[in-house]
Amino acid sequence: MPLEHVGLGVPDVELARAYFDELMPMVGFAPCFGNGYCPDGFEGTQVFLYESSSGSSYSRHDVGLQHLAFLVPTREDVRRVHDWASARGDEIVRPPRPFPRYGPHCFATFFLDPHGFMIEVVTHEAA
Repeated sequence: MPLEHVGLGVPDVELARAYFDELMPMVGFAPCFGNGYCPDGFEGTQVFLYESSSGSSYSRHDVGLQHLAFLVPTREDVRRVHDWASARGDEIVRPPRPFPRYGPHCFATFFLDPHGFMIEVVTHEAA
């Protein structure tokens, strides 16, 4: 069974929403339900933003969510999202490149959103 949705606890929902409102259409999602993003056609996992009440900061190195990966159709889509993240000044963890250990055509980029969540944008389109 696929995941139905993922909830992200963030210290600033409005900052997260402004960021994800730009990112999510590039990876095939649209705003839905006021605090979330649904895949085009509502087929697949949804992502929701929730206000964090703990006051602690997120780290992908701690126990818990390590990163979110979004599948896109083409290598050009991967590069386009990377260019967007780079132009925003987001920390680029890995620029677009092949990751053959995850399949012969795996091509991805990784970057951090404003709250430190690592985002992967990946395709399995042949070169």
